Amino acid sequence: MDDKDQKQYIKESLLKDEQYSAEKRYTYADYASWDDEIRYELIDGVPYLMSSPSQTHQKISMELSRQLANFLKGKPCEVYHAPFDVCLNAMGDEDNTVVQPDILIVCDISKLDGKRCNGAPDMVVEILSPSNKSHDSLLKFNKYMQTGVREYWVVDPNAKTVRVCILNGGKYEMQDYSATDTVPVHVLDGFLINMREVFTS
Repeated sequence: MDDKDQKQYIKESLLKDEQYSAEKRYTYADYASWDDEIRYELIDGVPYLMSSPSQTHQKISMELSRQLANFLKGKPCEVYHAPFDVCLNAMGDEDNTVVQPDILIVCDISKLDGKRCNGAPDMVVEILSPSNKSHDSLLKFNKYMQTGVREYWVVDPNAKTVRVCILNGGKYEMQDYSATDTVPVHVLDGFLINMREVFTS
């Protein structure tokens, strides 16, 4: 779905009880009132449709979540997977940037209020699909960097690669890995993810 079609679909389906405005900037309070059957994210108050994950996407997400959850058992950090709301600016109902990462790790449990994460997670994993590649690789990349996500993984199922972005001095330093690599998780000292298991799951 291109940008023009997406805007038209949002206009027709987003708000049943008020006039949709391309000029309006929405907040979490608005977002929380929308139809749960249609998934959106907010970036700077602008709604973006989220596509349904493919079978491959789900398999990769489940295997990554499994490895992370096994490592984190009994440890203070917690792992969550989509759909789970993250208010990146930590502004609660007034936040204008709300995302649903495929996987996130939160080590500061005070950011969790029972329904969402308020503020940047320590780690985010996004799994690319044809419809979200520019959204996750560019738009969300910049948002995660600006709000202080310490580690950001971009997993490409087609290329069977993962780009690991580590925040250093307010900028991401990037390194690419292949399906045969064992990849360190920098926010979890001593933990390695076996990408062969991820891409053959």
